[in-house]
Formats: sequence, C-alpha cells, structure tokens
Amino acid sequence: MQVEGRSPGAVSKPIVTAMVSISLSRLGATAARTDVLVLGIRDPKSDTGFAAARQAMGFTGEADQIVTFPAGDLARARLVVAVALPEEPTAEQLRRLAGAGVRAAAGAKATSIAIAFEPVDADEVQAIAEGAILGAYSFTTYKTKPKNALRSVTLLTSLARQAAAVNAVKAATIVADAVGQARDWVNTAPADIRPPDFAQSIKEWAGDATRVTIWDERKLERERCGGILAVGAGSEVPPRLVQLAYRPEKASSKSMPHLVLVGKGITFDSGGLSIKTGAGMQTMKMDMAGAAAVAAAIGAIARLGLPIRVTAIACIAENMPSGSAVRPGDVLTMRNGATVEVLNTDAEGRLVLGDGLALAVEAKPDAIVDVATLTGACIVALGDRTAGVMSNNEPLQGQVLDAAKSAGELMWPLPIPEEMTEKVKSSKVADLRQHNPKSAGGALFAAEFLHAFVGDVPWAHLDIAGPAHNDEGPYGYVPSGGTGFAVRTLVQLARDLAG
Repeated sequence: MQVEGRSPGAVSKPIVTAMVSISLSRLGATAARTDVLVLGIRDPKSDTGFAAARQAMGFTGEADQIVTFPAGDLARARLVVAVALPEEPTAEQLRRLAGAGVRAAAGAKATSIAIAFEPVDADEVQAIAEGAILGAYSFTTYKTKPKNALRSVTLLTSLARQAAAVNAVKAATIVADAVGQARDWVNTAPADIRPPDFAQSIKEWAGDATRVTIWDERKLERERCGGILAVGAGSEVPPRLVQLAYRPEKASSKSMPHLVLVGKGITFDSGGLSIKTGAGMQTMKMDMAGAAAVAAAIGAIARLGLPIRVTAIACIAENMPSGSAVRPGDVLTMRNGATVEVLNTDAEGRLVLGDGLALAVEAKPDAIVDVATLTGACIVALGDRTAGVMSNNEPLQGQVLDAAKSAGELMWPLPIPEEMTEKVKSSKVADLRQHNPKSAGGALFAAEFLHAFVGDVPWAHLDIAGPAHNDEGPYGYVPSGGTGFAVRTLVQLARDLAG
C-alpha cells in the first residue's frame, strides 16, 4: 500500500541538502580562476611556485598538515589551502584529505573551489571527487541564515578529457549523493521524519530506478510482522515497512546474484517503557541510520546500473512509551512464527529486524546483509568510528570486510560464540529470549538473536551504533551529525558480488 501525506505535527521542511556541482578541468593550478585553490603537495621540497609562501606559513609536509595562505600574484585564486599528501597515497587518504581541504576552503566562505591533487589515474580521480563532495556536505535545513555558500568544485587534472576520468566523477557523484541523502535522513528532526514520513521520503528518493512497496500497519498485521507492530505500538504514529527492488533490465537478470539489504529504522528511540535517560535520548533521531543506509545504497546501486539484483527492506517504527506500548514480559509472534519473550523495550531494534530478516529469507537470496545502530556494547568494544561485522558465513564476512576496506569505512570482525545460542534460547516461556540476562557480550547476543531468523542463508550483520553518528567535530570528509556510514560499503559489496 502506498502511503501519502505527513504524520500529525510534522513540519513542512525539505529532507534534502543541495549538493555542490563537480567538474573536471585541464587547467593548471595557477591558471584556474576560483575562490580557493586546494593544492595537494606530495613532495614538500618540490617547487610548485608556492614554496616560499608555504615555508613562510610553516608548511613542512608532515602527515595530514593543512595550511591556508593568500594566493597573492601566484594564482588566480583568493586563497590557497596547501594539503600534505603522501607520495603514494591510498584511495582513502585521497578521500580524507580532499574532504579536509574542501572543509577548510568552505570555512573561508568560498563559493568555488579548485582541487589540484595531480591524480595518476581514474581511480584516484574518483577518490578525490568522493572526498570533495562528502567534505562539502552541510546540513542547513533548519538554519534561518545558512553559512555555507559553496556551489562548485573543479578537479584540476591532465586526465580531464579521458572517458575513464569522466565516468569516475559520475560514479563518485552518485555514491556521494547517496551518502548525503542518508546523512539528511539521520539529521532531520524526529518530528519531521516519523515512520510514514520516512517511508514516503524513501519512495521519493528511489525514483523510477526501483520498485517500491510500502506496508502500513494493516498490511503489517496481515503479514504477521509482530516485532515491528510491537515496537511501534507505543506511538500515535504507526510503523511502516518499505521494500525496494532493483532488477537490471537484462534478459539474464534472473541468473544474477541476489543481495538483500535489511535496515533498522527507528525514527526516534525513547527506549519505550524501559525508558532512556534524558541524555541518552538526545541523539536518538539517529536510530534509523541502518534503514537510511540500505535505502540510500540501493538507490546508488540502481543509478550506477550494476548487474546484480538487489532488494532493500527498511523496518520503520517509533519507539515510544504509552499505555499501548509493548511491556517487558510480553510474548510476541514474529513473521517466521517464532515466539519472543520481551525483557527490555530498549532492545527494540532486533525485534523489527527479526521480521525484516524473515521476509528477506523468503526471497531466497544469495546473501543477506543487515545494517543497524543496534548495541551500545559494540561501541564499548570498538569505539565510535568502527562498526562490528558478525556473520554465519566466513566468505561473506570476508567480502563485507574487503568492501569496507575498499570504500574506506572502518569495520572489524566479531564472533558469534556458541554460548550465545544457548542464551538466546533460554526463555522459559517462549522460543527466544529478546535480551541478554547479563551485560557482557551484548553485541554478540544481539547478533545471535538475529541469526535465529536467517538460519543457514549466508548473512552478515553490521552493527554501526558507533560510526553512524558523529557527536564531535568534523574530520576528513566526515561531518558532525549523521555520517551516512555503510552506504559506500554496501555499494562496493554489490560491485564485488556483481563481478
């Protein structure tokens, strides 16, 4: 069922951030007319025409150093942002330093930026373009006087006329746009992106490249999605489940690999009756980052035209306390028929994912990947910039980790020990126990609970509770607030599986 309109009390504000335009030019660094020139220095001893100015400003070329100085008569720019590059940088180093350089330039109120990093091939062009667009991101929807004025970025390179470089920029733009959309969804005020709003926004983002189906609360009840319905029961606004299907227009598409992505989409998490502290709720608009990631990723995969079948399932609810809210001690019946004893209503993500994963298995895919801001325990284990990857299939886990490395997103493998199987099945009244009786190993218990809904189907679980939201200052191409984490890994995984 397609759902129109906004939920009660929602404010009519756009859920989209305008992107900067990006182009290629063969002009040299001193010839490009621009507000700010971002100049990459791979060898600090080289004479690029700016050596004296760099030296005067204390530029030594140490790792990640960035120095800003007036261009004077040395270039057709107002300012130069000198960025220290390794002599043989990795793709991620180029992304990160391009993003940091653009942020420094944007802070100088630039409307146009030219980047001279001297890429050696199309892969480096793509990395620089991704980093530049991601670094230029700024969420200003609620600002009455937005400060960002940046409109265009030009990459200066001798490769500008090569088709490979042009295609690399196009691909970078598609992927960075998807990351930006995921960031926008996460950054939007929770009153403006309640479950029906989020579902409708996903539908609009998907466009014509994917087929979109939205299940409302009546359809969810008919389809036996007891987990999603229970989590959403405390809110005046009912839950939604969004399915997006991308099928390449090729005769052989049925023989292509089929990847299913499942995302946790809690548009606001109060903890339900197991209510969070006030401080604990302050950033809980980000609890839908997993659904944002899978929806954004399938949009990018479709726009790139990758030769792989992909389905995305966004499990969306608002976890609120009320007289109708699910209670500790309640027993739910999930889509696959399993019964679950609820012990902590703040462990709601695994309940909505259980239904989504059961639905994913019914599609008989080659692989399932779920993405969720699932546990604080994962942050304790890995910090706030690294996601945990747990799986029932070592080859798939390895493919996810390889994709993350290529995409430049930090992920680390975690086990699902056999002891967790016993704990998940330790309920005295139901098939499964929803919450760990002990605090130790919380991320591992949650993964095993999800494992119960996929069985032997190759599956990987990405716990992105830490890196999905940056509570501190920006770094590299990562802004404060929503980061869009996992979008690039999922797109890269689809590329890898497509072959």
